[in-house]
Amino acid sequence: MFHPRRTLRALLLPLAAGLALAALPAQTAQAASTLTNAGFEADGTGAAVPSGWSESGTTGASYVEAGGHGGSYRLSHYSASAYKVETHQTLTGLTNGNYRLTAWVRSGGGQNSAYLALRNCGGTEQRTDLPVSTSGWIHLVVPVAVTSGQCTISVSSDANAGNWINVDDLTFASGTTGLSVKGSDISSLAKSEAYGGVYRTASGTAGDALAILRSAGMNYARLKVWVDPADGYNNKARVLAMAKRIKAQGMKLLVDFHYSDTWADPGTQTKPAAWAGHSYSQLKTDVYNHTYDVLNALKAQGTTADMVQIGNEINGGMLWSEGSTDNFAQLAGLLNSGYDAAKAVSSSTVVALHLAKGGDLTGTRWWFDTALADGVKFDAIGLSYYGYWHGSLYDFQTTLDDAASRYGKPVFVAETAYPFRLDSDDALVNQIDTTAELVQGYPATTTGQSNWLRDVMNIVEAVPNGRGLGVFYWEATWTAVTGNGWDPADPSSGNGWENQALFGFDDKALPAMSLFSHR
Repeated sequence: MFHPRRTLRALLLPLAAGLALAALPAQTAQAASTLTNAGFEADGTGAAVPSGWSESGTTGASYVEAGGHGGSYRLSHYSASAYKVETHQTLTGLTNGNYRLTAWVRSGGGQNSAYLALRNCGGTEQRTDLPVSTSGWIHLVVPVAVTSGQCTISVSSDANAGNWINVDDLTFASGTTGLSVKGSDISSLAKSEAYGGVYRTASGTAGDALAILRSAGMNYARLKVWVDPADGYNNKARVLAMAKRIKAQGMKLLVDFHYSDTWADPGTQTKPAAWAGHSYSQLKTDVYNHTYDVLNALKAQGTTADMVQIGNEINGGMLWSEGSTDNFAQLAGLLNSGYDAAKAVSSSTVVALHLAKGGDLTGTRWWFDTALADGVKFDAIGLSYYGYWHGSLYDFQTTLDDAASRYGKPVFVAETAYPFRLDSDDALVNQIDTTAELVQGYPATTTGQSNWLRDVMNIVEAVPNGRGLGVFYWEATWTAVTGNGWDPADPSSGNGWENQALFGFDDKALPAMSLFSHR
């Protein structure tokens, strides 16, 4: 076996003693720049203080036990009474630069806080909170800029009686992370404003909703476009007008083509009335012309779309029945018409395909495997992920990471949301209105909503090879405003989503909005 330190000492012996002494500490410091016992395998079960690590606080609540992620053992924090404990290790002799801590974690939830942190690294402490995941292991990442030659890796819990976390298989190496997309769908905003909707900062000052979102850190807006909607909103003209406001705020634009006059989703993909009797061949032309027309008009007014979705939640295809997944070859032709039109307007526009399968690994693989076999062209993959419909956070991460690696494409959350309360602000029952519908560990409170968005963002940030683009929150501005209901053909229809907006029933910005400033 090669012993680098022994070899180094042998080489140094003939040199002057002063030179040898100057060189040796650097070698010792370098050895400390690698995490010791990063998988907690050194001691076996029951170790009170894992080798290489230190503890502070309620030290009896931190220990090694069987049931590791990769190996046989893991670090756990748990106590039958309330506790605060930190398990930490300081690395020295680091070359200054950007680093990433990664770890596999589980948590039963309920803590005041439970997080991974990088501190004493020369700048601001960086944290990543542990999501609630009681069975599957979640992969998390914490980035930091080391400017002091050292860094402390920390696992911390401020917990109530019976709360627990597991942590395993840490790595600390050069690299960076972050999210380039921190966005929201604001398709409802123009109509809300027209019917008297008001938006306020957290302190209560009325203002432009877009400006409030932008000041909170939102850098991307998503707008749906319908062909000929009954209420005249979310059509080409309205998208053009809102695009000017979005770009004026310095934000980027995602245009979400539904290829319908109304909602297109996994259960409904109705052709626009104007295309109803068209043949498949004509529909391909319709898709091309409509896509080109909207995007070219955006470009002509100086608000070129940065990203485009060809279809919305197209699990079963679009433009039924011709574009159903029952005839994937025809669906492929329609999708490629949209892709070609988008690229003809702007070759730099990212063209995404969007499924509502955030936690469905098998379904996502089947869809994209089939699409590729039929020659479908795309640049990115968008997934809707609502935790109360689409599986656990573990299922979500597994699906997202697999899509990124299997297809070699960037991935993003095209839609997510979470309630901050369960009652309604209008006469229509909310889509999520009972505690039984909620995700375990995430109450329908402003904190629960914030933690949900935070944890989804953390999982996207941890997608390997930097392929996690970011997250769009769905309909941040869809508050309860009479006239701005769900049905464009019925002015009296209500809103079943106002308890998941990012503005409260008092119209004030909610705490979750601050997550748009996520690194």
